[in-house]
Amino acid sequence: MSGTCVIGLQWGDEAKGKLVDLLAPQFDIVVRYQGGANAGHTVVAGDQTYKLHHIPSGILHPQVQNLITPGVVINPSTMLDEIDALAPRGVDCAKNLMISERAHLVMPWHIAEDRQINATEVRGESIGTTNRGIGPCYRDKVGRTHAIRMTDLIQPQRDERIRTVAEQKIQLLKNLGASDEELQKVAPEVVVPMAAAWADRLKDMIGDTTDLLLDATEADKRILFEGAQGALLDIDHGTYPFVTSSNSSGVGVCAGAGVPPKWINTVLGVCKAYSTRVGGGPFVTELDDATGDRIRDLGNEYGTTTGRPRRCGWFDAVAVRYTARLSGVTRLALMMMDVLAHLDELKVCVAYELDGKRIERFPSHADELRRCKPIYETIPGWKEPVDDVRRMDQFPTGAMDYVRRIEELVGVPVGVLSVGPDRAQTIFTDAASELALQPLS
Repeated sequence: MSGTCVIGLQWGDEAKGKLVDLLAPQFDIVVRYQGGANAGHTVVAGDQTYKLHHIPSGILHPQVQNLITPGVVINPSTMLDEIDALAPRGVDCAKNLMISERAHLVMPWHIAEDRQINATEVRGESIGTTNRGIGPCYRDKVGRTHAIRMTDLIQPQRDERIRTVAEQKIQLLKNLGASDEELQKVAPEVVVPMAAAWADRLKDMIGDTTDLLLDATEADKRILFEGAQGALLDIDHGTYPFVTSSNSSGVGVCAGAGVPPKWINTVLGVCKAYSTRVGGGPFVTELDDATGDRIRDLGNEYGTTTGRPRRCGWFDAVAVRYTARLSGVTRLALMMMDVLAHLDELKVCVAYELDGKRIERFPSHADELRRCKPIYETIPGWKEPVDDVRRMDQFPTGAMDYVRRIEELVGVPVGVLSVGPDRAQTIFTDAASELALQPLS
């Protein structure tokens, strides 16, 4: 079996969706295994742009089976909106989408709780959630008492179960200071019929994805695992507490999908040719100046899910080396090379200065990371457009010098370079050809 993972190596928004869409036709199954509707993947196909949140980026290829596995938390209303938006564009999710019966549901009370939590600062700074209820849902998943899973939608005791949890959540939200309007949205008389409507529409898509995947591995099927967010947002290994609520690095693939590690042999680590971050938390190479503003405008750096402007900075090789090792990356995909073509000179962070000492490790404490100062290496810009590049030998020498230096610093060869949002603007290197990661014709 060929098990390939596409993992974001920064703080998300690395263009993973584009890469998954491009590679999907070479696989039998595409798997979304963690996160929720807080992830936004944008896929551009010709003159069509698709913004996906819940649904795997392989959905545009009808011959590919798409799975949402137990590590994902699902807002059924959001998912149905997405399914309904795809239908008029010729994408029938009922034909090739299966949702794990073990996946947990983001309920209306989770969204109400999230708003209350997001108003609370940590170390004087907002964690900056998307207010989609993701964190509270994962918390209930671990707590077990108030958790609702997809399989609960199709059980005879569904209404009783949801009514009981709703009544308990109303009391909790009252204590958190929720408004009467918010309380009405989670009332049993609202949520119980809502869940029944979800079940009616989704019941035929709910199934045992774990069993299906294990059968697929034994049948030598080709499986592509699609990560959400980025490794620096990993709940255990990221810039805690300014992180997401799931394991968004490579270490989360097996637990979220239900596939043992022995079946995964390729990990494609996706990163931008510079750095971005949305929300609070330390960001060593952040550019709070005209250069940062220019990168944001050139790269259209605004969140797919929230529309928030992204914080922009130079490429941080210390951080990416850390996440590449953490995720077991075998090849890098370096995206947004076209943005840097407009800059006179580039900088790469090769180490940090922490309290007067040079370090090359990524600190585990947010306060330590906040005190770090970047140690930069300056590289001349190439000042030539690369939007029309379609082969490796067409890149300017300066662009390839930049790529080679990143390879050296991260310790992983680059397998993919991207020069724009379209499928055709993706170039595969010789290093990637041995993995059968070939561009579409």
